[in-house]
Amino acid sequence: MPKPRKQQVSVEATPYYHCVSRCVRRAFLCGHDQVSGENYEHRRGWLENKLLELPQIFAIQIAAYAIMSNHYHVVLFVDSATSKAWADIEVVERWHQLFNGNLLSQKFSRGETLSVPEMARLQIYIAEWRSRLADISWFMRVLNESIAREANQEDSCTGRFWEGRFKSQALLDEAALAACMAYVDLNPVRASMAQSLETSDHTSVKMRIEKAKSVVQPNHSNQQTKMLLPFAGNPRDNMPSGIPMRLTDYLELVDATGRIIRKDKRGAISSTSASVLERLGINQDQWFTMTQQFEQCFRTFAGQERHLRSACEKLDYQRPPSVSRCKAAFG
Repeated sequence: MPKPRKQQVSVEATPYYHCVSRCVRRAFLCGHDQVSGENYEHRRGWLENKLLELPQIFAIQIAAYAIMSNHYHVVLFVDSATSKAWADIEVVERWHQLFNGNLLSQKFSRGETLSVPEMARLQIYIAEWRSRLADISWFMRVLNESIAREANQEDSCTGRFWEGRFKSQALLDEAALAACMAYVDLNPVRASMAQSLETSDHTSVKMRIEKAKSVVQPNHSNQQTKMLLPFAGNPRDNMPSGIPMRLTDYLELVDATGRIIRKDKRGAISSTSASVLERLGINQDQWFTMTQQFEQCFRTFAGQERHLRSACEKLDYQRPPSVSRCKAAFG
């Protein structure tokens, strides 16, 4: 029986999570179904637009995503520090972009005076909404429900569009994060839906490449899209918020990996990319396996053994799961 989500997510252990949602019966409800002949390719655009819109409301950012024909992958970064810094009015206004709120929150939003008991009650709601706006379950719920409603309206039907529960994996360290992001970004290449990263539609890597190419004068900050969590460079003192890696290193590493995955192209990990793997503590064989089978390699957690044990201690696990898998992947 699956564990409750609260026993799988601990922002204290890691802010990064890999989430996967699949269509019911794994039908091609977001792509072209060759059996029925129906084409729902436009729904991938719906999903991508909604996915990129929600981080403007939630305290959750997107590190990587790939929208396939019958499922999608997203790597989320939970920015709990930002949600805690929001003023009460900002929490209410963000919540109102998703839901109607209630009479108290609507009065507060209009600037009307609330009595002491009313304000005390509103504070309870605000605390709850602040928590939800930094919760991956609520993020996925809002995303999936909106797409399901739109698709059901188009099909003039009711019922489930997505499977009942999305899958989540906690990415406990930099090595697990890099491997999972590469796994997500290479989904269309592995599925033979694209011949290169540049032609991988509805993926974060294509968005990052297009933004980097559009900059005439190379500059680290200007090369990165504001729609996604930025790369902050290699770990160092006074590290800014972002993915602990250089954008150029990541793109080169994923490109080299994609060339190896492609059976019709000869390729190898370049010496530059190999140095990145060495810093992450991953050998090439481990990297190649994880970027093809990340979901199969790990269950709820992915990372080095010490990070796994630390996370499980915070979540009150009596026995850390998948220790042998993490040892095999990260040493």
